[in-house]
Amino acid sequence: MKAMYTAEATATGGRNGHVKSSNDVLDLEVRSPKALGGTNDDYTNPEMLFAAGYAACFDNALNLVIKNGKVNTGETSVNAKISIGQIETGRYGLAAELVVNIPEVTLDVAQELAEQAHQVCPYSNATRGNIEVKLSVTND
Repeated sequence: MKAMYTAEATATGGRNGHVKSSNDVLDLEVRSPKALGGTNDDYTNPEMLFAAGYAACFDNALNLVIKNGKVNTGETSVNAKISIGQIETGRYGLAAELVVNIPEVTLDVAQELAEQAHQVCPYSNATRGNIEVKLSVTND
């Protein structure tokens, strides 16, 4: 792969520590959520950061597909849910659920656009075959 851009961040302390990007824009305390043994849910965590990145990347891919296809839609949105849990081997794994909203088109058109974006999105390409990704659409 020929890199077009590289983001850099450093984590210290694991799930109960700190993350900081090399340009200091991202500078956050991270904590395990209550569901994973943490004491509160007032901090971000790795799954939340992954969900935000996947949602933004997928929405960008979706808008590229819409633009290239010359389809008229309303403002799109992508809600990403990232789950962590035990997989069959007893190790831990992730799963993703993306709810893609594309207003002003039929559900069939929305589904086709979402499927095309799923082929374009770098996060989808990175996760394909590695984690379960459930894709659903709305047109609200």
